[in-house]
Amino acid sequence: MKAIGIILAGGNSNRMQELSQKRAVAAMPIAGSYRSIDFALSNMTNSRVRNVAVFTQYNARSLNEHLSSSKWWDFGRKQGGLFVFNPTITMDNSNWYLGTADSIYQNLQFLKESHEPYVIIATGDGIYKLDYNEVLEYHIQKKADITVVVKEMPVNEDVTRFGVVKLNEEYRIQEFEEKPLVASSNLVSTGIYVIRRRQLIDLIEKCALENRHDFVQDILIRYKNNKRIYAFKMKDYWSNISTVESYYKTNMDFLKSEVRDYFFHQSPEVYSKVDDNPPAKYNTGANVRNSLISSGCIINGTVENSVLFKKVFVGSNCVIKNSIILNDVYLGDNTHIENCIVESRDTIRANTYHCGEDGIKIVVEKNERYVI
Repeated sequence: MKAIGIILAGGNSNRMQELSQKRAVAAMPIAGSYRSIDFALSNMTNSRVRNVAVFTQYNARSLNEHLSSSKWWDFGRKQGGLFVFNPTITMDNSNWYLGTADSIYQNLQFLKESHEPYVIIATGDGIYKLDYNEVLEYHIQKKADITVVVKEMPVNEDVTRFGVVKLNEEYRIQEFEEKPLVASSNLVSTGIYVIRRRQLIDLIEKCALENRHDFVQDILIRYKNNKRIYAFKMKDYWSNISTVESYYKTNMDFLKSEVRDYFFHQSPEVYSKVDDNPPAKYNTGANVRNSLISSGCIINGTVENSVLFKKVFVGSNCVIKNSIILNDVYLGDNTHIENCIVESRDTIRANTYHCGEDGIKIVVEKNERYVI
């Protein structure tokens, strides 16, 4: 392909509450066996993008461990590959990434040493499948300076946490408002962009000279009247997991047969790092309905409408309903979990009751299972 890829995975979302205290949002577990960043990486390799850079920063340990081998996404090759860039101290700069544009600026050498004419920029917190070749062809056909992938959201959904756009008849972006107080449109930016490499270098260098750091505010919004910025409408499933509610809803979506079929059974595939866990084990007394149970789980109780990630132990007489249990959680006997997200590596003591009454409850238990 005639493009290189950049995945912005360094940000933190306060709306994730306790869930982002352990890991970057891009490393959040999804659908039992995946991480959020797997979807962007899979889209890159399925679109035959050979050089991909991931910019990490906040709570990067878990994400870096996940990206420690590029072979899972077929980037382990002699020509091209997967490159992970963390903020580094240099003679000229000792700052963390000050924004999305600054993260690109601090790694500008990656762009300058590449030869592909185009750049695909994506975020690490989007759950979707997309052939970036279609976006690139559209970008070339429109003779655009920048192409923004957009998604039309349901009318009743709150879109004020997104960038909201308005288009003219030719799909050129006329208005772009980032996180408005009141949304005037239900057409939102997905954080996926296509731009010519040389032009990106020029715009990023200009931002740095003017002490500007944000790609959306300081490039897309600032130049919307001076540059040809077009929108490419995504028609299939797309979700952003930067809030507790959206994270919960996205995982619950995978309990729908049509969503599972789209991601798991339709080409192209979604790839992830594979752990050598045994298959899930259902002991006498286990009762599982409409749930995703991952490898390494041991089930002794009742699980309904829930997603259980890897190596979860469910004790006898436990009841789990409408909940997400993250990796390596031990649930003691007679535990009741409902409308909750249980943080990974927790031990929930026997005879415990947790229920989200007015929304989703995040359960974090301090335990001594892993004290050194």
